[in-house]
Amino acid sequence: MNPPNHVTALAILERLIAFDTTSRNSNLALIEFIRDYLLQHGVSSRLIFDESKSKANLYATIGPQDKAGICLSGHTDVVPVDGQHWASAPYTLTVRDGLAYGRGTADMKGFIACVLAMVPDFAARSLQVPLHLAFSYDEEVGCVGVRGLLAALEHEPWRPLACIIGEPTSMQVAVAHKGKQAYRCTVHGKAGHSALTHLGVNAVEYAANLVAFLQRKADEMKIYGAHNDAFVPPHTTVHTGKFGGGIALNVIPEHCEFDFEIRNLPEEDPDVIIASIQSYAQHRLEPAMRTRHPAAGISFAKLSSYPGLTGQRAAPLQKLCCQLAQTADTTTLSFGTEGGLFEAIDIPTVVCGPGSIQQAHQADEYVALEQLNLCLAFLRGLAEQMDQSDCDLGPAPAAPVTNFASDNPKQKFSI
Repeated sequence: MNPPNHVTALAILERLIAFDTTSRNSNLALIEFIRDYLLQHGVSSRLIFDESKSKANLYATIGPQDKAGICLSGHTDVVPVDGQHWASAPYTLTVRDGLAYGRGTADMKGFIACVLAMVPDFAARSLQVPLHLAFSYDEEVGCVGVRGLLAALEHEPWRPLACIIGEPTSMQVAVAHKGKQAYRCTVHGKAGHSALTHLGVNAVEYAANLVAFLQRKADEMKIYGAHNDAFVPPHTTVHTGKFGGGIALNVIPEHCEFDFEIRNLPEEDPDVIIASIQSYAQHRLEPAMRTRHPAAGISFAKLSSYPGLTGQRAAPLQKLCCQLAQTADTTTLSFGTEGGLFEAIDIPTVVCGPGSIQQAHQADEYVALEQLNLCLAFLRGLAEQMDQSDCDLGPAPAAPVTNFASDNPKQKFSI
């Protein structure tokens, strides 16, 4: 038997899926839909725009406006469907055999649909502790949008006591995840005829040398680095994902670039690893390159980053969420979320949402209807807790929000 709000959640999910909010696109149509929906239930919201005004975060509070509450957070963007072969239209919700198919059903519009379906219930209660809604943009490309939302909270009289991020965890309570640093390495060589290799600087070969060093670094982290068996794999990883260079076989390649990432255990500093990679390039590779061409060199540009989630100060929240999810166990995540950014400003955070990450980012993405039902029950239980007491999760965060500039120095935020 389906719980109350089940039909409403599916109807809202159908609307959300119909918005193509791939990170390269605007999310404003979806955000405006949510804003208008909230207004219909007497809930006002605030939009925090990017510099171009083509994307926005949404922040709203249901219940008392003069105290800190629990934040329900989710991102509105999705990954592309380019090159994927779907059995049904990716932006049309298709329900069959107890599964709801469509881009973003698992990651993570299913959670947002459940939250919105519960809004009438939230608004009808006499909540003693407010519920904050935080919906962001561009999480999939480096947790970009939420940084502007968190910076905007600096001007709010009350910031959340704690945060629940609804990324797909199969409704398990995740208390920690790894951090990530992503870089692009560009190698500048010297072109020439391939018959005269001694006169040129082969950018592809030097890039390959550096990629091989990254692989050795990955092996080193696996054997000698920090280990934490709560994670899979239980160590920091280094991975090269894209590589390209050269224009023809008989031309010494002048240019090559590749993208790599570090997914670090929360307790390990990724900057130390990056420094060792840059040092190898500077002291081992560049001197050899410049014996043939003084202008040759290697440069690094950060593409994105986010901190790991450690679970610090989150024990009361973890206990509450385990109670609501009817489990005594917690888990950790191999993928990242916006949680570390909330935690960085002293907002204890857990991750718990419907669906599995194994269904995300691929053709025929789906969320099981049973997962949506479990999420609705979780949210209903949360509302009952907020309705009954002041919910002791620790003191309200009061420190000012700082240092939430994007990794892109050109990115600015306006409200």
